[in-house]
Amino acid sequence: QAAEAAASSESELINAIKKGLKERSAALTAELLKTKAALEIIDGELIPALDIVGKGFEKKTVFLPQLLMAAEAASAAFAVIKEGIAASGGASEKKGKIVLATVKGDIHDIGKNIVKAMLENYGYTVIDLGKNVPYQTVIDTVLQNKIKLLGLSALMTTTVANMEETIKLLHQALKDAGEECRIMVGGAVLTADYAEKIGADYYAKDAMESVAIAKEVFGK
Repeated sequence: QAAEAAASSESELINAIKKGLKERSAALTAELLKTKAALEIIDGELIPALDIVGKGFEKKTVFLPQLLMAAEAASAAFAVIKEGIAASGGASEKKGKIVLATVKGDIHDIGKNIVKAMLENYGYTVIDLGKNVPYQTVIDTVLQNKIKLLGLSALMTTTVANMEETIKLLHQALKDAGEECRIMVGGAVLTADYAEKIGADYYAKDAMESVAIAKEVFGK
């Protein structure tokens, strides 16, 4: 019976996220944390829920307001998980600093926010510059903090050119300063080939991929 209850509460959380129910998602997550590890909930509940909504959005069975509400509900669940990790003293070992930014001209930051939450849950420190970030802000932040990994996001075809420009200017600034920083890029309009073409080191097709990239860059 306990197993049945667990199974029903699992699907309840996925349903709550899909419906964009923030408070319900947070409450169900708090309940699940009593019996499950944080990463188990992220991998088994939050990411599958966001995948379902994301695929629906691609197929046009889910529309932007629903996508935004689901992302907010998932963020509420992530917030509960982060509190749980902090309270239990887990992931207190910081593994490295990563800068994230949605490029100049682009006002979409759902994907970036999910990546941020994932990286933080895996113990990385994230400096989030937000959306529509000017080139110089990215460059200054990377150099001042001696950042070894930068994540850039673009969701609009029109802003990919700004991503390319950000990378070009950063490469020059790093060269002048004698510093090194790896760049990962992501966003619905990008492909691995295009990422390589614009000078990025890595293409992150989703949030989990960005965690794998961080592990590779920092060696832990």
